[in-house]
Amino acid sequence: MTNHQTNIDAGWNFDNSYALLPDTLFTRMTPPPVSSPVIMIVNERLASDLGLNVEALRSGYGTAVLAGNLIPEGAAPLAQAYAGHQFGHFNRLGDGRALLLGEQITPQGERVDIQLKGSGRTPYSRGGDGRAALGPMLREYIMSEAMEALGIPTTRSLAVVATGEYIFRETQQTGAILTRVAASHIRVGTFQYIANWGTRKELQQLADYTLQRHYPQAAEHENRYLALLQEVVKGQAKLIAKWQLVGFIHGVMNTDNMALSGETIDYGPCAFMDMYDPATVFSSIDANGRYAYGNQPHIAAWNLARFAETLLPLLHEDEEEAVLLAEDAISDFIALYKRNWLAGMRAKLGIYNEESEDEDLINSLLHMMKEQDADYTNTFRSLTLGKKEETGLLSTAEFANWQVQWHARLGRQQETKEEAQQLMRSSNPALIPRNHRVEEALQAAVNENDLNVMLRFLQALSNPYAYSADQEAFVDLPAQSSYPYQTYCGT
Repeated sequence: MTNHQTNIDAGWNFDNSYALLPDTLFTRMTPPPVSSPVIMIVNERLASDLGLNVEALRSGYGTAVLAGNLIPEGAAPLAQAYAGHQFGHFNRLGDGRALLLGEQITPQGERVDIQLKGSGRTPYSRGGDGRAALGPMLREYIMSEAMEALGIPTTRSLAVVATGEYIFRETQQTGAILTRVAASHIRVGTFQYIANWGTRKELQQLADYTLQRHYPQAAEHENRYLALLQEVVKGQAKLIAKWQLVGFIHGVMNTDNMALSGETIDYGPCAFMDMYDPATVFSSIDANGRYAYGNQPHIAAWNLARFAETLLPLLHEDEEEAVLLAEDAISDFIALYKRNWLAGMRAKLGIYNEESEDEDLINSLLHMMKEQDADYTNTFRSLTLGKKEETGLLSTAEFANWQVQWHARLGRQQETKEEAQQLMRSSNPALIPRNHRVEEALQAAVNENDLNVMLRFLQALSNPYAYSADQEAFVDLPAQSSYPYQTYCGT
């Protein structure tokens, strides 16, 4: 049986505020135990930031906790209920294979969720086994830590434990549990759930809780629920712009995968783009390209509209006025997103100030990159290093003309050439988690029980703006293949 056990000085410091919300929003339960858990990887730096004792986490006690076999003192495990539009279709969902272990209060006074993903069946499993495979859990570890290093708000990965058990998908696979750390797991889908199956009072309680947890300054606003909507819109505008700037494709932007904290959440079929093409899709289940790279800002706006709909009863007593307030707030998203994206693209080109022609300059470069199948990351890397011959665009007259315009643009700002290059170095990663490198690391870990490939890769990804010599090995593009790269949800 799963047991509760004392702290053993592991550093757990739980305070479970979500469990005080209406029980419509969750089911209290403990995870079913696994047979022979073994720690595969522990994020030591993150553990330290959380106030956790790494040695204790690696012990038999720590392994049992991270596997769900022991519940540490102060934890109050529960599975969260939520709904979501999945590829546009509304469904009643919930944590079908995850449990919120509790909320850790860090030494800095921050509150973060500690969640076990792949911990077994819950009332929301909808027929699934509630388990996860080792490969997808290690994949989330790599991707989320890479995003953190890139400076993109994200959930984090504390550890991955192999369960000692097999799960069955298309083939037999090694089972695993990921310990995920998040500012919270409150989603657009959480509000959709309570709006559809809860009461107005419960909706208000969830909204008040979200305000206090993530946007306490907005709680003082005259219309605090409008302020909540506006803050979430601003956060998503910043987040999606950051995705676009590094070529990240989430792959499954359902409303249940949009966190109101503004963090990237749920690394299922995600991947980074190689050749620049707005139509790029990697997910095997996204046959129509709904969540393609170029569609991500529009899908974010659509998801935010669904969030706004849930808030209508709180925005104003008059329904028509509530709709007008919501529409006004949502209409700000595209302008906010574009402002963030343009600022980021200017930085990628070493531009400090603003001119009205900048967007044309940026779009001209992107057009050339698409037409000539140029690699997104390496094109900007080459421009940063002054190695224009490596962009793959050098032979065209169009690129030569673009360079003249770009240099003239840089000459119209007071910052020096060196300062412009420094801005580019801090805005253009030298490397990203290339899809073929991710697969290489996962195959070694899963098939050969060798984590060294993954550890070397994580070390290179830990400072993507370093432009260090040891990163050179991870810059090369994959060999050409007749089969397009595909990713899977990892269920």
